[in-house]
Amino acid sequence: MDTLLDALQEGRLFELPENEKDNALQFLAHVIEAFPEIPPDTDVEGIVMKRERATVTALGKGWACPHARVPFDEDLKCVIGWSPDGIDYGAPDGRPVTLIIMYLVPENQRNHYLREISMLAKAIESYPDINRLQEAKSLNDIRNYLLDLIDTTKETVGPDTRARMIRLQARPAQESIAFKDLSNLIMEPLTLITGPQIKHVVLTHNPDLTDVLTRSPRGLIEKIETDGYFQTGEWRILRRDSITYQGGLTVFECLAVKPASNASPTR
Repeated sequence: MDTLLDALQEGRLFELPENEKDNALQFLAHVIEAFPEIPPDTDVEGIVMKRERATVTALGKGWACPHARVPFDEDLKCVIGWSPDGIDYGAPDGRPVTLIIMYLVPENQRNHYLREISMLAKAIESYPDINRLQEAKSLNDIRNYLLDLIDTTKETVGPDTRARMIRLQARPAQESIAFKDLSNLIMEPLTLITGPQIKHVVLTHNPDLTDVLTRSPRGLIEKIETDGYFQTGEWRILRRDSITYQGGLTVFECLAVKPASNASPTR
């Protein structure tokens, strides 16, 4: 399960912004669409949602593995979403889904994907502590849970040692800075504040992002509210949570994603 290990090592593990199935799938799909290797017109969201309407991708025991097959050659990739409260996913065993592993399956990686998903299904079925998933309280708990599952899965060849190394490399503060560990993306925490009769306020440590979003057209807030994301240049803004206060003031907690190869360093 090297692809799953890659996702853990590169920080592609996220707490999902809410426990509604479509919104969770859309969030993860937008993260994949922001990968710099992915052609800009690739509709990962559309592919995933169409397949999900035809076939529910829940594996049972709190897991789901949606995927998007795309007609180009690239590496097999995945992102991991964790829902602390569980998602009503329509799973065959009726259990809420806690972990969503979303795969991008390029044309040249279909056999690789089938091997990996087969090993993952066997691991879920045979792992003795599978119910530990429901006891997780943090992203770090989920990360260690997945590393333990991989480490004890005998069908894998080689990655058990790598799983131990990844665990040793973890730092106590990693959960709060996981977005910075990606090898091919810049991810910035971001807060947007809006309300009646006021221009939106942008709060982020990245001055270039502040400048871009301060100058962005009014469509920024409307797209964040209705679609859950906004694209401006290379930056993709993903909504993670929102809180509405008295007087109509709304605070959006977001994630801004940009290809690292072209991103300006944070100052």
